[in-house]
Amino acid sequence: MNKADRDDLMKAKLLRIYIGESGRYQKKPAYHAIVEYLRSKGIAGATVFRGFEGYGVHSILHTASILRLSEDLPVIIEIVDTEERLKPVIPDIKKMAKDKLITMQDVDILAGHEYEAT
Repeated sequence: MNKADRDDLMKAKLLRIYIGESGRYQKKPAYHAIVEYLRSKGIAGATVFRGFEGYGVHSILHTASILRLSEDLPVIIEIVDTEERLKPVIPDIKKMAKDKLITMQDVDILAGHEYEAT
């Protein structure tokens, strides 16, 4: 990628939240409560992914295998927005999700609803 191409990129952050599918917050699935909260705060976008298999800090394997049905499959919520907009919502997200892992990394937006690289 040459310098001109890099100048056309919009810098943003990817906030990724790893939780279990069975997690609840105020009688709702935690992932749903988090997405509703983010939307109410005007965050640009969030997507929830359900994993087939995984384990976390407690090393308990959660799998969608027919031989070993799990009711707590891994869930990842990905959120993309600016750091300035994401940082204020993190404390509330931490309260909404138990046994979570939250990461943030730099991303370059190449195309999007309100942004189009030329």
